[in-house]
Amino acid sequence: MTQTVIHSKGLRGTVSVPGDKSISHRALLFAALAEGDCEITGLSNAADPKSTMECLRAIGVDIVERDGSVTVRGKGLRGLSAPSSVLDAGNSGTTIRLLAGILSGQRFASEITGDASLRSRPMKRIIEPLSKMGANIRGTQTFHAPLTIQAVSKLRSISYEMPVASAQVKSAILLAGLYAEGKTIVVEKLPSRDHTERMLGLDVSNNSGERIVAVEGGMKIVPRAFVVPGDISAAAFFIAAGLLVPTTEVVIKNVGLNPTRTAVLDIFKQMGGKVEITNKRIVAGEPLGDVAVRSSDLHTGFELRGERVAALIDEIPILAVTAAFSKGVFAVREAKDLRAKESDRIKTIVTNLRAMELEVEEYEDGFAFVGRENLRGASVESYHDHRIAMAFAIAGLRATGETKIQNAECADISFPGFWDELKKL
Repeated sequence: MTQTVIHSKGLRGTVSVPGDKSISHRALLFAALAEGDCEITGLSNAADPKSTMECLRAIGVDIVERDGSVTVRGKGLRGLSAPSSVLDAGNSGTTIRLLAGILSGQRFASEITGDASLRSRPMKRIIEPLSKMGANIRGTQTFHAPLTIQAVSKLRSISYEMPVASAQVKSAILLAGLYAEGKTIVVEKLPSRDHTERMLGLDVSNNSGERIVAVEGGMKIVPRAFVVPGDISAAAFFIAAGLLVPTTEVVIKNVGLNPTRTAVLDIFKQMGGKVEITNKRIVAGEPLGDVAVRSSDLHTGFELRGERVAALIDEIPILAVTAAFSKGVFAVREAKDLRAKESDRIKTIVTNLRAMELEVEEYEDGFAFVGRENLRGASVESYHDHRIAMAFAIAGLRATGETKIQNAECADISFPGFWDELKKL
């Protein structure tokens, strides 16, 4: 499917975004391991959480979907059953990595794979720590999916220092730790998303700048109600639209404001963006609120690297597009992980910005450019990457002429209804 976006003279209205994907995955997984029924409201209906749901059904979890809520009949740590076929994680890195942590502690064998994009993404980062815990887990010779996981009677606890910031790897280890003897500890030098420890109520401490998360083997998960706030990564596209398009006022409702996820708001504000948070509240342990945005005169003149890249890894495509229409230099470095996402996001961002006639330097670990207030609409490729498709749709609202996004249906992976919400404004 090709979507055409034309230059906009102004946007008005209120936007709803899907439930947070990261929290949706975890709500499903934790509910499946709970000692009874859990109700989830606000669950994302995107393709990735649906992959988690179908994988859980395949290992014996009963999930009932109703209008506005989902009931998961928890099986406890030891109540899961062997799948009758290979588990399919689709395009979802969160599904395959977190579920691998759970499957590593089971007394049955399993195999999990995904689509071509997922099979190209690195799995060594979970295979190594899980193997240290006694898991019998193997990937391909190049450490990619499919992952084959053999039965074990028990795992052993470890203390693991994260080589890079990754909430998925941390969560895989902590979930495997539920099946280990003793206390499993994960040490982070750079903080990553903390949804797992928040939602499971795990022990968290800080020591000399390091963040330490611990889980006790055999910990029972108590049945509860999960409320999923709106996904801030999805909201970021409409925040950028509100900032970039002249004479615009947009409100995005019920956005999750977890402090490990709000770095994107800080960057928008640093660029001079008029972003205001209203109706702040705490629901089920997660902060949320409404985000009001107005057209802004944006500027850059800074570089993202290290800890800031880790905190913004999913938002870099839309930040790059926003910076492309701003005054000043914008650079991203120390971001080689971008090459191992749904697409090689360094290459795809650079290629599409060049198609819109912006001069961009590409590096092995990032890119740099000087923004311009006007770019030309172009035919750009999504590379079947949902964040690339949506980011360049927003670019099309500001660029002159029209912008065509090829294979635009991939937006459904994280934001079903994205194109409809865009048209409403």
